[in-house]
Amino acid sequence: MFEERRPDYTFLGMLGAIIVIGLVMLTSASGPAAFEKFNDSYWFVKHQVLYGLLPGAVLFLVMSRIDYRRWRAYAVPLFVLSIALLLLVFVPGLGADWGSAKSWIHIGSFSMQPAEIVKLTFLFYLAALMEKRGEKGVGDVTRGLVPFLVAFGIIALLLMLQPDLGGLLVFGAIAFAVYFVAGARWSHIIALAVACAGGVVVLIKSAPYRAARLMTFLHPELDPQGIGYHINQAFLAIGSGGWFGLGLGHSRQKYLYLPEVAGDSIFAVVSEELGFILTVGILFLLTAFLFKCVDIARRAPDDYGRFLAAGLTGWIFSQMLFNIGSMLGLLPITGLPLPFMSYGGTALIALLAAMGVLANVSSQANPVVVRR
Repeated sequence: MFEERRPDYTFLGMLGAIIVIGLVMLTSASGPAAFEKFNDSYWFVKHQVLYGLLPGAVLFLVMSRIDYRRWRAYAVPLFVLSIALLLLVFVPGLGADWGSAKSWIHIGSFSMQPAEIVKLTFLFYLAALMEKRGEKGVGDVTRGLVPFLVAFGIIALLLMLQPDLGGLLVFGAIAFAVYFVAGARWSHIIALAVACAGGVVVLIKSAPYRAARLMTFLHPELDPQGIGYHINQAFLAIGSGGWFGLGLGHSRQKYLYLPEVAGDSIFAVVSEELGFILTVGILFLLTAFLFKCVDIARRAPDDYGRFLAAGLTGWIFSQMLFNIGSMLGLLPITGLPLPFMSYGGTALIALLAAMGVLANVSSQANPVVVRR
């Protein structure tokens, strides 16, 4: 006789479906850009599989088999590791620029974006910090609010030095999800929300390119061949899809008209090729997946598991919201990728490792199966 705990198979099934859809759409969307840059139409998807999906799948299996409660003992070292990883991008010869941001590190042919890994390592620490404080402690200014602000403030400062406003928004969503579920007072949450909104306004005004993005969001018709080119091409792609789409592989905008087709613009190609009905179906799947993540958090056997699941849900939800919202013109373009679909090896590895943690939380919550 032995005991076995099974993960939530509905969660695993939806995750697998999203990953498959992502690979199919990445293959279709990235073909022209890959051929133009690398003379290989499948370059992006091959790299996504080799340097994202395969190592990510291995990490998913490993993390799903490690009792999530073990990470609590390594919370402080993981927080130190988070700071160290974010500092690596400033090391001469190691850090590398990507556009206007210094968010990558290169070692020979190997490259990675440390902030993606830090999303998980910081979450391990923050969940442990909030659990240790307890619900009464979290609601206290000295014992709860101040430690939360110090921990998040350190990470936020390092992100803004890169600068990476999009990444900061995701970290903010992770942190606020944990802080809220841990029992924060509404007065503290409202005060923090107001302060963060003011901070975002200051950051936008302090950088001309951010102010230009905001102006484009408010008036996308002002400069369609300049700063407004990206969003206008996205509108063309989404509008061209109609009800039933142009057909898989038949996007016109992906032929070097729409920028970043393999990255943050992939949703526009999905809409153009699959049309309104199928795109809504995919959105329904993503929404159902988020609700399943919330359900796992609700059924977690202890506070630490609940906080981890809440933070992971905030991570996925915020990236989906900012990516899809920006392509629909509902939010300014932030450059955030669509989880599990956009090209990015480090992002996919980190997401799959995080989903392994979530799978373990679900397995600990499920009834024990006894076999003879």
